Amino acid sequence: MKKTLLAAVAAGALVLPVAAQAQDIPVGHIADFSGATSGVGISFGGAIADTMNWINENGGINGRMIDFETVDYSYQAPRAVAAYRRMVAQDGVVAVQGWGTADTEALVDFVARDRIPYWSASYAGTLTDPTGEGERSTKAAPFNFFYGPSYSDGCRALVQWASQDWASRGEDRPARYVHMGDNHPYPNAPKEACSEYAEELGFEVLNPINYTLAPGDFTAQCLTLQQQGADYAFMANTAGSGISLMRTCDTVGVETQFMANVWGFDANAMRAAGEAADGTVFVVRTGTVWTDDTPGMDLVREVAGGSEYELVHYITGVCSVFYMKEAMEWADENGGITGENIRNGMYALSAEHDMAWVPESLEGVCLPSGWTETDHRGLMTAMIYRGHVNGSTDGAEVAELVANGTISMEKVAEITLERRPEWIGY
Repeated sequence: MKKTLLAAVAAGALVLPVAAQAQDIPVGHIADFSGATSGVGISFGGAIADTMNWINENGGINGRMIDFETVDYSYQAPRAVAAYRRMVAQDGVVAVQGWGTADTEALVDFVARDRIPYWSASYAGTLTDPTGEGERSTKAAPFNFFYGPSYSDGCRALVQWASQDWASRGEDRPARYVHMGDNHPYPNAPKEACSEYAEELGFEVLNPINYTLAPGDFTAQCLTLQQQGADYAFMANTAGSGISLMRTCDTVGVETQFMANVWGFDANAMRAAGEAADGTVFVVRTGTVWTDDTPGMDLVREVAGGSEYELVHYITGVCSVFYMKEAMEWADENGGITGENIRNGMYALSAEHDMAWVPESLEGVCLPSGWTETDHRGLMTAMIYRGHVNGSTDGAEVAELVANGTISMEKVAEITLERRPEWIGY
């Protein structure tokens, strides 16, 4: 499947991996394999497709196959909207696995109208309020789901870790915090929410620093970071531009502690940035990384088809599909597989597991989660990891660098945030 996807990326084509049959379950898949976030999109999108194929090869949904189409929309929101509308009108999809913030937010009203559950790889706080009644909510998002902490909560967890880290240093002044990212819906999503929490925790919040989602020369940004005297900087972009930022700032001599969101750091970033990436702290959405030996990783590795190494994003993608799978199985046994019944399955299974739902055979991998009719913040826990780069990464593949210990990931904290009502939808 992975070869098929990559070939389709090269050709700019659509991927139709499963032939439609009368009883198949139509599902949409919108991914970025060639756009500004493809550096992480290929891993996550590949996992989505691999997992749906694995499900079909292992009995499907109570014997029914998932008929899915993967559309590479190149991170262009209008293309995603057009693809979604075609999937609904022509294919009759009952669920969608989607991608980015700008496109997912643009589709909120569409999926609510069509009553089609939409699992995104965007974790924007705006998607967490199904009622639209939150103090800071902009609109209701009753059919939007994602697995993992929201961007806002992931950043809040990092700031909480930073507060503890700063206290351990014994400094007699407030720590300085700065948000860094492009002026785009995705990196902007947690900007205000996280800065407000940083201020609440006693940080001096500095003026945000803009750097583009596309990699570039960020010398000016690094010099600004240095001049501001920032102690902790949150990288809100994806790993591609983060690589450029870390390398440039290392050259300039910046000593700021970098913290990255869930898409801002991974093994590929460590390989590409080399020792400039050493020490970066980042959010992991799952209970494991690839090198961990937990029971649920057996299934993840089986889905990956014998791959030597997969990024943290791949593991998250597997979780996203398995939550959808079990909600579909519930729907099939409770009135039929419709979008509304799948959505109801998300609520029913969350309640059945006391808001600590883990898909079968993925124990230790997918963190216990739960969604309700009034709160789509499925996970309030963030795993905080630190990346280590011990030596040159030039000319070597990630799997080799991991195997020989040149790059590694160390869990440094597990932070569970309060489920504050004023944070919903924000």
